Amino acid sequence: MNEMMDKTKILIIEDDEAIADLLSYGLAQEGFQTCTEANGALGLKQLDQFKPDLLLLDWMLPDCSGLDICKIVTHRYNIPILMITAKSDITDKVLGLEFGADDYITKPFDLREVIARIRTILRRLEQANHVHDRGTSNEEPIQFKNIVIIPDERIVKKDGIIVDLTPKEFDLLKTLIDHRGKIFTRSELLEFIWGYDFAGDTRTVDTHIQRLRKKLNASDLIKTVFGIGYKCEKQEE
Repeated sequence: MNEMMDKTKILIIEDDEAIADLLSYGLAQEGFQTCTEANGALGLKQLDQFKPDLLLLDWMLPDCSGLDICKIVTHRYNIPILMITAKSDITDKVLGLEFGADDYITKPFDLREVIARIRTILRRLEQANHVHDRGTSNEEPIQFKNIVIIPDERIVKKDGIIVDLTPKEFDLLKTLIDHRGKIFTRSELLEFIWGYDFAGDTRTVDTHIQRLRKKLNASDLIKTVFGIGYKCEKQEE
């Protein structure tokens, strides 16, 4: 039996050698298979060669911004991203989430916290893909007006044409449509979609809602409930 085949693979893109070694060693001790690259260009190559299950990505890289890598990964691959940042500015953290990161951790960090964040992300991903991984189809396509959601394939179509959504945009849309008529606060949506309470700043939810409305060209689909949050109207029969 090849034990390596069963290990979750984590790609670390981090130019600080000491931090990269710490992460690689610590994650290996926890049973993960790791690969480390010191810049964005090499890291992007490893995405195709190493085929990681999760990306640990430093915000500041010598050849590009981690944010640029984040944007590329979000659009090309369907893997979760945990960003590492030395910046304490909350705007930078929100920006990372807006461009597809699943979570962030600030230097200096406790290795145990990094491992806990990774396990949380992977657990939520496993739960989200549970039906799909079993190879059975328990969820029927959902139709709302001229929009169709195919949950098992994570596809959204408008007027029969596939709309290119990021994983977070898909989860947000499905959550709202699954609970038509229910008003969600921004904090509730952060908890449902991102999996944790994000320090009271909810701009990332607003940004994702705006993008959903634009991509679906349906500003009336998701209603703003002023002072509270958002809801998807019940479909009129």
